[in-house]
Amino acid sequence: MAASPDGGPPPAVRKGFGHALYEGLGYVGGLILAAMTAAVFFQVVMRFAGRSPIDGIDEIPRYLFVWLVMIGGASAMYRGEHTVLDYFVHLLGERSRAIVSAFVNLAGIFFLAYLIKLSWVLVPNAQLQTSAGLELPLGYVFAAIPVGAALLILPMLRNVLQAVKALWPRHS
Repeated sequence: MAASPDGGPPPAVRKGFGHALYEGLGYVGGLILAAMTAAVFFQVVMRFAGRSPIDGIDEIPRYLFVWLVMIGGASAMYRGEHTVLDYFVHLLGERSRAIVSAFVNLAGIFFLAYLIKLSWVLVPNAQLQTSAGLELPLGYVFAAIPVGAALLILPMLRNVLQAVKALWPRHS
């Protein structure tokens, strides 16, 4: 979606602002994946044993998947490992790559900001609804959208700043 202006991962992801947060997101994503796997495995074992699974356990992986996508995307974006289609961008010169990177990241930031804006209505309304099996307020599930979007915006802002710096390099 959005690469750094040089087309690769950010130069040695700095151990500064947000590093611990985004590294922690990787571990949280691993825990979410483990919980999803355990829930699905439990369902399979219960069905294989001829017993009916616990009501609502099928909702756990479905709702956790939403969180996993948003958290995993933010963590990958921070590390510069988010999927990028950059074949044609690499054919451009250094300044053109920086312009494309700034444009793509800014477009992504505006889209994600719009998702956050829409979530101001979506999440409170979803909180009034509950899931069928777990009777979990769905606002907790839909909250992944604004949280993940905000977490995605921060590394994209870093990419924009790197692109702007690449446009006007300092020569020593």
